[in-house]
Amino acid sequence: MTPAPRAYNVVLDWIEDTLRSGEISIGDKLPSERVLAEQFSISRASVREAIRILDVMGLVRSATGSGPTAGATVISEPSAALAWALRMHVATRSLPIRDLVQARLLLETQSALEAATAPESPGRTTTLERAAELVAQMDEPDLPADEYHVLDAEFHVKLSSLAGNVVVETIMDSLRQATISYVQETVAQLPDWAEVRDELQAQHRVILAAFRERRGGDAAKALRHHITWFFALSPES
Repeated sequence: MTPAPRAYNVVLDWIEDTLRSGEISIGDKLPSERVLAEQFSISRASVREAIRILDVMGLVRSATGSGPTAGATVISEPSAALAWALRMHVATRSLPIRDLVQARLLLETQSALEAATAPESPGRTTTLERAAELVAQMDEPDLPADEYHVLDAEFHVKLSSLAGNVVVETIMDSLRQATISYVQETVAQLPDWAEVRDELQAQHRVILAAFRERRGGDAAKALRHHITWFFALSPES
């Protein structure tokens, strides 16, 4: 027997329909709990559950209290739900790290090829400048390993964004967030993190130069070496 749909699903379906139709856009506030409960003849608890799910998904931001800032506002953080789901599956070992790394390889190397032929734009220049800043920040000898990983993640996402594919950029951001735990665990077990970091930095510079010079094949090759080299250090490899 098929279980009955949960009451909050009607709110989720309504949100999807109104976003598609343009009745509600990013920046708009949702109707109050009371209004939605009356509109769909469900309890306010069910409405709150729907809003909570949308909050976790990164689709709305909720503010408590009263006044013009209270309630749920539509925002756009598309990687939030995917990143959370991936992290949970990694934590339960239902998604092998090896497969996540392989997914990164496929996405990043293809993005490097696409970026090589992308039109010139001010955005491309800004992204490459930011990537260079990140490499410089990661050069700091006293930079804590955890902060290094955050900068490294941004470096990879920035370069992937040069392909101009928003879906790829979103997935890349989610994958990097999901794999950060295995990166931290790997680094914690390394007796020579300073040497490893120096090698990673050398690899970052090769990758960045290839992107700057639009050498897509070289960028893809350098990324493949970079990702697989580090993964080989992991106990998951």
